[in-house]
Amino acid sequence: MSLFTSKEKEVLSLVSAGFTTKEIAARLNISHHTVETHRKNLLRKGDVKNSAQLVQMALSQQIIGA
Repeated sequence: MSLFTSKEKEVLSLVSAGFTTKEIAARLNISHHTVETHRKNLLRKGDVKNSAQLVQMALSQQIIGA
């Protein structure tokens, strides 16, 4: 069972690629509020404090590729 949903992984991948919340929202055709909710859930589920730690954790656990 995966720690993150497929949509959260999609957002995480775009975060790791350096996209902003607004850019992610436009790419996924969702509101920026929804992206923010996904980001908050990712931080909580990953037990990290910021996006840099989130990406580092996801890379080290091979949740996303380099």
